[in-house]
Amino acid sequence: MNVKINAVKFKADEKLLAFVEDKVSKLERQLSNIIEAEVTLKVEKPESDNNKVADIRLVIKGSDLFASKQADSFEEAVMLAIDALKHQINKLKDKQ
Repeated sequence: MNVKINAVKFKADEKLLAFVEDKVSKLERQLSNIIEAEVTLKVEKPESDNNKVADIRLVIKGSDLFASKQADSFEEAVMLAIDALKHQINKLKDKQ
């Protein structure tokens, strides 16, 4: 699976990029036919708390899955989005 990470209006450090790639790539254990994962990290209203947003879109043959979560840190937002995607993957498996 190819993981694309896009940081909007800021430069993400290597540690954050490695964290995101590691966690997102583990979704392949849940669903083997993921073609690509597109992760967008952005800061909304920099002066406020709970302003880090992680959008994750999984490109899957037949349909895409998407989750967007907001938290105090990018790591927390990514983990919340991954949990939401795991739930969507389980629903998708139940349909099959």
